[in-house]
Amino acid sequence: MNAPDFERFPTKYWQKLDDGRVRCDMCPQHCTLREGKRGTCFIRMHHQGEIVLTSYGRSSGFCIDPVEKKPLNHFYPGSSVLSFGTAGCNLGCKFCQNWDISKSREIDTLCGSAMPEQLALAAKRKGCKSIAFTYNDPVIFFEYAIDAAKAAHENNLKSIAVSAGYICDEPRVEFYRYMDAANIDLKGFTEHFYHKICHAHLQPVLDTLVYLKNETQVWFEITNLVIPDENDSDEELHNMCQWIAENLGPDVPLHFSAFHPDFKMMDKERTPLSTLLRARNIALSYGLHYVYCGNVFDRESDSTYCPSCREVVIERNWYDLGSYHLDDTGHCQHCGHQLSGRFGGPKQNFGRQRIPIRIQ
Repeated sequence: MNAPDFERFPTKYWQKLDDGRVRCDMCPQHCTLREGKRGTCFIRMHHQGEIVLTSYGRSSGFCIDPVEKKPLNHFYPGSSVLSFGTAGCNLGCKFCQNWDISKSREIDTLCGSAMPEQLALAAKRKGCKSIAFTYNDPVIFFEYAIDAAKAAHENNLKSIAVSAGYICDEPRVEFYRYMDAANIDLKGFTEHFYHKICHAHLQPVLDTLVYLKNETQVWFEITNLVIPDENDSDEELHNMCQWIAENLGPDVPLHFSAFHPDFKMMDKERTPLSTLLRARNIALSYGLHYVYCGNVFDRESDSTYCPSCREVVIERNWYDLGSYHLDDTGHCQHCGHQLSGRFGGPKQNFGRQRIPIRIQ
């Protein structure tokens, strides 16, 4: 049997149309493509009557990061992860802060290569707890991410998806079957924002969040990038936090992250800390237990508090952990309350390191 052509890796979520085009059903963009054309994501392409993945085994780079950078504050705090992504994205966010990767239309962006087993062995060799699919959305390199997650599990590693949650119902089920944790980027809470700024729709993202909560054991957290005058109104923040409280419950961590000018939104100011703290206070008013401010320096809003006794249980200084008052299974050492998340073993503190690596 011939070796597979990883530059045109076969996929299955698509259907042929009567006019000779093929429609991709991986995400709600539902790109309809003629022979040789690529979808919105750039890396899924119509080739000889089917949709193929053109980035299998190829990456825009590999790096070892703290898990808190994903951001995940309740998934083996202080541990390290091997992070990687490919090129392209299935959204068109004007504020993209990884635009050099996610908006790339150059295959040369994929400068690194590694098969799933190589990724897992490299992560294990470097002492990582997990592999994270990040930098661009793993939904679009679905097959590569799943195979890497399988290899991770075979080597006693966890798998993390950092995603916008923009995926169709059927592939959603298969994808999250292999994920241990996820951070879902809830970019705003109006259809207008998603349509105008992200070239997408809100409802599929909400569907993903509800699915994760009700149908899986995946640990997930939510990030909301707060952009001045775009998605930072009191009304929108109240609506979002109320929806989270009513549909996901109080124990899903929520990260309000500061925007900085980038890509096609260079005219916007940075998000001030005061705006993030206002958003955090709104979230807390709806009973959410774990609300954080990110991309800013503020120890108080970056730390974790016990929902029962309100004492600090994990103090954070950016990605460095300070005082730590949880036992090995995540119980508060002040009052014994079990915190929500995934905890195991003694405190780790990989800290704020960022270590680029090459995988041979």
